[in-house]
Amino acid sequence: MALQNIGASNSDDAFYRYKMPKMITKIEGRGNGIKTNVVNMVDIAKALARPAAYTTKYFGNELGAQSKFDEKTGTSLVNGAHDTPKLAGLLENFIKKYVQCYGCGNPETEIVITKTQMINLKCAACGFVSDVDMRDKLTTFILKNPPEPKKGAKDKKAMRRAEKERLKEGEFADEEQKKHKKETIKKKGPTVSSKDITKGTSSRKKGNGSDEDHSPTRSLPDENDQLTADDDEDDGDVQWQTDTSLEAAKQRIQEQLSTVTADMVMLTTDEEKAKSAKKSPEREVKVHENGSKSNGSQEGLVHEIKAHLKKGSSPSQLKSYLSSLSGTSQEVMNALFAALFEGVEKGFSKEVTKRKKYLAAATQEEGSQIVLLHAIESFFAKLSPEATKEVSLVLKVLYDNDVLEEDFILAWYQKGLSGSNKNSAVWKYVKPFVEWLENAESESEEE
Repeated sequence: MALQNIGASNSDDAFYRYKMPKMITKIEGRGNGIKTNVVNMVDIAKALARPAAYTTKYFGNELGAQSKFDEKTGTSLVNGAHDTPKLAGLLENFIKKYVQCYGCGNPETEIVITKTQMINLKCAACGFVSDVDMRDKLTTFILKNPPEPKKGAKDKKAMRRAEKERLKEGEFADEEQKKHKKETIKKKGPTVSSKDITKGTSSRKKGNGSDEDHSPTRSLPDENDQLTADDDEDDGDVQWQTDTSLEAAKQRIQEQLSTVTADMVMLTTDEEKAKSAKKSPEREVKVHENGSKSNGSQEGLVHEIKAHLKKGSSPSQLKSYLSSLSGTSQEVMNALFAALFEGVEKGFSKEVTKRKKYLAAATQEEGSQIVLLHAIESFFAKLSPEATKEVSLVLKVLYDNDVLEEDFILAWYQKGLSGSNKNSAVWKYVKPFVEWLENAESESEEE
């Protein structure tokens, strides 16, 4: 079967990869019953990723003739005698209106029907959403006969949930396995009778002083003897011996004291780190908004990241570069978002679509999605009301491209409504997207 490039503008491109079969027509019948049969309409529709009923109906609307597509036989009929070049020209108009992206011209688009009964073309290549002219007659037919929804997005969400459940089950299984190992070790250990216990206590009472007065030289061998008894089954013929001399006992006591003091030092340093890490992203954002000393460092970070991006840095290179910068993770993320979108006044969703790979690379670490959401909150809080309206579009783009997950978005939104910045205009414009997200989540769970 002869193939041709999709779209007349690409007809001369020998390396164009989107192709479709050349149209084959056949005139059938006589007189008033004459009809034109598009023999390979099913193959053409598959190449365009559109239902064959759409193209058949479009021919009928444009020619003012009755048309019919039989789903069972795959036959496409249009009343009247029409030559192949004429129908091929109408097919080209259909491709421009309902297949090719209005932004990049790529035919890899999907028909999306909005809640307001508007038809959009969502491009998988560039992410651009094209608005179809609703005055065209075919739009009514498409609304009554919507295309079958792709299962890819739902399957992706379902797979993500299944992966989370699988991880939880794995952690639970690991805990059960650890408990089982501990129980088996206890069962394998030597059993001590009540008579032995009473004998041991009576012998201790007969000695001078209490248990605490006993020297380590007497207590340590007992513990080591117990360990060797427990491990006899695993070690086979290996025999363990403990030096019970007074010098060895003193050395062991010194080692224990040194380890205890070392642990105490580590505890103090860990507490200091924990205190510094407890600084929430919201507090860091407030510091920048209040115009404190960190403003200078923030501007410096923005300038450094901008200079790095101008060199043509790839997302993976940017990720390693960000980790080398000085400052908290929130400061670096705020600077990255500002460096990517500073100066943009309109069309934030398009700009985010172009630079989504950089944001995806910066959110691969655990907890980085919340950091990005706080950076978005801080960035849009400083913009004009008209620009702040686009924050929901930005979140939608990042959600559709799996940069942000619904759980993090919902948690960030709920925390923001009850936080100190609850009066920010950002939450007002984020609310419609969150409501849509909750409705979509509940619908997918019901299905």
